[in-house]
Amino acid sequence: MEQKTSQNTTPSTPKGFRDFLPEKMRVRQYVTEVLMDVFESFGFEPLQTPTLEYASVLQGKYGEEADKLMYVFEDRGGRKVGLNYDLTVPTARVLAQYQGKIPLPFKRYQIQSSYRAENPQKGRYRQFVQCDVDTFGVSSPLADAEIIAIIYTALKRLGFLEFKIRINSRQVLFGILQDAGIGDKKLQLSVLQSIDKLGKKAEAEVEEELTSKGLSSDGIKSLFEAIKKATPDENLAQMFSYLDQFGVSRDCWEFSPFMARGLDYYTGPIFETVLEKPKIGSITGGGRYDDLVSQLGGPNVPATGTTIGFERICDVIEELGLLRDELEGNRGILVTVFSLELVDQSIKVLNLLQESGNNVTLYPDPNVPLEKQLSYANKKGIPFVVIIGPDEKEKGTALIKDMESGEQETVKQENIGKAITKQAIEFGTKAVVVLG
Repeated sequence: MEQKTSQNTTPSTPKGFRDFLPEKMRVRQYVTEVLMDVFESFGFEPLQTPTLEYASVLQGKYGEEADKLMYVFEDRGGRKVGLNYDLTVPTARVLAQYQGKIPLPFKRYQIQSSYRAENPQKGRYRQFVQCDVDTFGVSSPLADAEIIAIIYTALKRLGFLEFKIRINSRQVLFGILQDAGIGDKKLQLSVLQSIDKLGKKAEAEVEEELTSKGLSSDGIKSLFEAIKKATPDENLAQMFSYLDQFGVSRDCWEFSPFMARGLDYYTGPIFETVLEKPKIGSITGGGRYDDLVSQLGGPNVPATGTTIGFERICDVIEELGLLRDELEGNRGILVTVFSLELVDQSIKVLNLLQESGNNVTLYPDPNVPLEKQLSYANKKGIPFVVIIGPDEKEKGTALIKDMESGEQETVKQENIGKAITKQAIEFGTKAVVVLG
């Protein structure tokens, strides 16, 4: 029986899915632009893959827990498909599908939505923008170090000061597990998923989880002791020296032997970034995954990269008020319309301001009183308003008003672009240009 929706139901988004109104979109667009600029500055190229993949591409690559969170269903043709869980596996599929056509090394970045059917909470949603940067076709630890340098550069550019990049290696962890008598590959991966929860769960809870997986109490104790005493292997040591050469501050990274990363496909160095304030979990996570492309039927292509937590970064920027000056300074100019007879003057000034490279809003209704137009500028947080009235038309001038300070200045219309720039420096960031 078809389920009917009540006409009185309040409109809403599905749980874990969100709308982004202009205030939030300004932050998201700014973060996107900064990240793209950093990626391009390191020579990485953009890539986009479909939202839907065949379920066989996605399943069995991340681990049992991750498979439970996938949106998998049959399409109208009876084909089993799934929404992106992340962007790493789809990109590995691209390498497999277009082998021989993509020159290696392939350095790519990708910013688009992924989907996970998990319990929504702060910084964790069912639809979210994933931001990946990866290098394919290189085994050298130099490639791993470059990814970490990109993380460091991007976070600094975005105004983050207190963060720590934790670094470990799956090879170090696999060696410890082997020495502990855990030789089965499937069990090793399962144990690592539990170990990765340390710091997020109490140690007793992790011990209980490991006990349920067949480890003895003494074995768990010995395992924890071995991990605590772990030291970087030769590959990590080389990578650390490269980080120094990239200029990554030693205050911002550390060797973290208990950090395991939960996904099954990691094979070597792994890394994640946590904020000191606020503590919301990791904001980047990645590592080396040399076998994933071959698992998808492609050639044996080594790979390394990271996901940058776009959603959490945007949330923190809003919470801490980072980038306030940059975002305020990009709110542009409102050109008012004094009357129906002076619309042509407002459009003329609009064109002059746009030619000067400004972001300009023309108030679209000449029948609205000027007072309400100024009120609109205040509500929108627009820095400058331009007013052109009969006197200004006769003299070929325009009145520029700073909406925060209330200061105003009359300038020649042909000089208005330079005048706005000058006033933005002298008055601050909240002004309006009034043509009256």
